[in-house]
Amino acid sequence: MADSPSRVRTTLRALRHRNFQLFFAGQLISLIGTWMQNVAQSWLVYRLTGSSALLGMVGFAGQIPVFLISPLGGLIADRHSRQRTVIGTQTSAMILAFVLAALTLTGRVQVWHIFVLAALLGVVNAFDIPARQSFLVEMVGREDLINAIALNSSMFNGARIVGPAVAGILVAAIGEGWCFFANAVSYIAVIIGLVMMKVPPAGAPKKGSAISHISEGFRFAARTTPIRALLLLLGLVSLTGMPYAVLMPVFAGQIFHSGARGLGILMGFSGAGALIGALALATRQEVIGLGRWVAVSTGIFGVSLILFSYSRSFWIAAALLVPVGLSMMTQMGSSNTLIQTMTPDVLRGRVMSVYSMMFMGMAPVGALLSGVMADRFGAPATVATGGVIAIAGSIVFSLRLPSLRPEAHRLIMAQNMVAGDPADEVTSQGETAADLIKK
Repeated sequence: MADSPSRVRTTLRALRHRNFQLFFAGQLISLIGTWMQNVAQSWLVYRLTGSSALLGMVGFAGQIPVFLISPLGGLIADRHSRQRTVIGTQTSAMILAFVLAALTLTGRVQVWHIFVLAALLGVVNAFDIPARQSFLVEMVGREDLINAIALNSSMFNGARIVGPAVAGILVAAIGEGWCFFANAVSYIAVIIGLVMMKVPPAGAPKKGSAISHISEGFRFAARTTPIRALLLLLGLVSLTGMPYAVLMPVFAGQIFHSGARGLGILMGFSGAGALIGALALATRQEVIGLGRWVAVSTGIFGVSLILFSYSRSFWIAAALLVPVGLSMMTQMGSSNTLIQTMTPDVLRGRVMSVYSMMFMGMAPVGALLSGVMADRFGAPATVATGGVIAIAGSIVFSLRLPSLRPEAHRLIMAQNMVAGDPADEVTSQGETAADLIKK
């Protein structure tokens, strides 16, 4: 136990930076509100319509803008102040939450209102995600970037435990509207933290057309083999596996008959697993071995989904959501870390926009498909199918992993997490990263 304080310091080392302290505190409060709104909104749609297909459609409306607009969001993140961009996106999200709260609390909310507000929030997220992800390096520097990504994920999933649990209680007691109102108020904390940060001024934006700059990010991601493989696996899992969360109201309502409170518990157990995975990632000080983590965690995710889908005991199903959340978080966090450590600073926002497209942008298509499939074949069969596909993706990625390591190693060494530009490194195709960007 003598090394426990040292282990804690290692796990929390990114918090030695004042900017990250402000970000962490504000986001923790805001994200609890966000998860409250997610659960309450899903339950509201299900209560109003009783349709799993409409649940999928709302998920589609809320996330498809990320797929369509993220490239523009990545361009903004690379050409303008990431701090100001995130302040703008968080303020916009707060306004949308207040509107949804007002409509619900006054009894005027209709399903089309939820669709419109979800789509508008998706547009906001298309700008927020690339800016926020690439802003981390400005808060902590390269030396603590891995830890900052992991702690950011820990915060996200810690809120994922508290938010759904609180939402389940509030929805059952006083209705969905107060969850939306609490979420709107929670944005004030993160906005204050962002305003208080002191970051170096953004450099002058590069000259050239927006299309050419966006294309640079796509070319780098597509032609850098390890990044492409990580993104493809992430997109596959987001398309077929992640939509299990969209169908949680169906499991809570039709299969387990546990209502809004049961929905909060199920989401909370999944969040607990994800928090464990994020904290495990936070203890790591190097990226060696993360590729194997990606492969194994994807396989565990698939197996856990299949077991969950066929469970008919509420508490066994809840327990199975712990490895679901843990493995999902491990794959997502490890992929994020690897991609960021292989990406030059000048392309970080644009490459993270591609990451956003694959992680969140594919999810709406999956949400729509899963909703339709669940109406036709049932939610358990739909979730189990996603698990089978995740296992297949894990096997393919594992077989390719040995051939991906040499190029990944060269790119990471070039970045060196402190200095260096991977544009000078030679890829496995005999081209430099600079060549890939120019093509």
